[in-house]
Amino acid sequence: MSITSQTDLLNIRKASEAVALTLRQMRDYARPGMTTKELDDYGAACLQSYGARSAPYLTYGFPGHTCISVNHDVAHGIPSNKVVLAEGDLVNIDVSAELNGYWADNGGSFVLGRDLHQRGALVDASKKILHKAIHNIRGGVRIADIGRLIETEAHKAGYTVLRNLVGHGIGRALHEAPHEIPCYYDRHNRERFRKNSVVAVETFISTRATMAYQKNNDGWTLTTRDKSFVAQHEHTIVITDGAPIILTEANQVWDNL
Repeated sequence: MSITSQTDLLNIRKASEAVALTLRQMRDYARPGMTTKELDDYGAACLQSYGARSAPYLTYGFPGHTCISVNHDVAHGIPSNKVVLAEGDLVNIDVSAELNGYWADNGGSFVLGRDLHQRGALVDASKKILHKAIHNIRGGVRIADIGRLIETEAHKAGYTVLRNLVGHGIGRALHEAPHEIPCYYDRHNRERFRKNSVVAVETFISTRATMAYQKNNDGWTLTTRDKSFVAQHEHTIVITDGAPIILTEANQVWDNL
């Protein structure tokens, strides 16, 4: 999507605020002993309060309103009454939604309660790398160069990146061009970021793995085979000639960096 009017900007801001606030509220609501289905039900109520509709449900018939992945699961985790959150879990919540014909996406990983298993450094690395990557994006910058930055910063911190999960364009649909904004350098990708376009930029920072795989044939959940842990953070932004507009900044994933 390209922002062509103040109406576009106003409406994409509203959709982005809805997903950002829902993510923040879900993160604050999460407690040990709660099931991921309970957390998702709360997220559904949050989205409804903003007049927004779950994007994965609308687009793909996903069996939940948000994606909640725990520990070795990486993305697209199905909310379940069988998954009970525990102190120290690495939890990822991904919230995307449609509001008045405009779509926005954001996500964040966090350690639930006390950092019993020392996953906090991984989470912080993912946040910091996303911050650096996004603040290097402007019109004309090659997408591959941002992938190189993310990968380089991950390696400096002692981590790897997932190569089969990527950011994407967004705005009038959940997934739009550019269809791949990877976390690594792809020399074949000649595309450049375009001024006034809307994109969802993501980091997938891993303790060891470089690929995610489908879990248990449920058709959705992606996990690591080697029991690596992965932290993901994501913002929806508008690209400019200078600093980008962070549409989902209300999720506060960058607080206390």
